[in-house]
Amino acid sequence: MSVVFVDTSALYAVLDRDDSNHARAAAIWPGLLRESTLVTHNYVLVETAALIQHRLGLGAARALATEIVPLLSVGWIDQHRHAAAQHAVLAAARKRLSLVDCASFLVMRECGIEQAFCFDAHFKEQGFEVLP
Repeated sequence: MSVVFVDTSALYAVLDRDDSNHARAAAIWPGLLRESTLVTHNYVLVETAALIQHRLGLGAARALATEIVPLLSVGWIDQHRHAAAQHAVLAAARKRLSLVDCASFLVMRECGIEQAFCFDAHFKEQGFEVLP
């Protein structure tokens, strides 16, 4: 069974039928659930929950919390990981590279995860295989 990191961009695309990436996300999601261990971290969940609640409402936020999050293995960004991710953001000095992105790259490297389910070009730039 493969291990795949799940990013905010993918979770959002799975839930929002109007998202430009929804069809691709919906097509790959069932296979990932059957064939992979899906990993994310608490910062992705916070970012996704806020985005979904703001754009799609409480019903979608509830679906995220009750139907999707239980399917994920969730790691936690502690003080050490937060500091390392913050350092990476500041060192990169790129406006569009977020703290959540850098925390994701850190978790993926620490856990030896090579694949990410996402629609964010930063993962490919960092050398990860991007699904779909």
